[in-house]
Amino acid sequence: MQSPQQRLEEAMNEWQNMQREIEKIEQNKQKLDTQLRENEMVKKELDLVEADSTVYKLIGPCLIKQDPSEASVTVAKRIEYLGSEIKRLDAVGRSEEAKMVEKKKQIMELQNKVRAGGR
Repeated sequence: MQSPQQRLEEAMNEWQNMQREIEKIEQNKQKLDTQLRENEMVKKELDLVEADSTVYKLIGPCLIKQDPSEASVTVAKRIEYLGSEIKRLDAVGRSEEAKMVEKKKQIMELQNKVRAGGR
């Protein structure tokens, strides 16, 4: 059986891992948010384009001609996808934060046990 000190150290390591996970989630969410804003700007520009205009899509180092309506549909789907991914990451982040609160309570209890010198 582990001593209270060992359990405390283990719990603190788990808490730090949770904190790193939340940081990764926030970074991913920020990237997706940036992509969402970029795509919303593209959508606004495509809304200004007339149906007979020429639109090009960058694929690798090449510009490929694309139908404006097809480009609008593609961008709209991308915006929808990015929005749903941001919502998913929000939910995952809230869940991880709730776990961190519980882990923090456990750490505080273990700290009290270590201070008391008991089990």
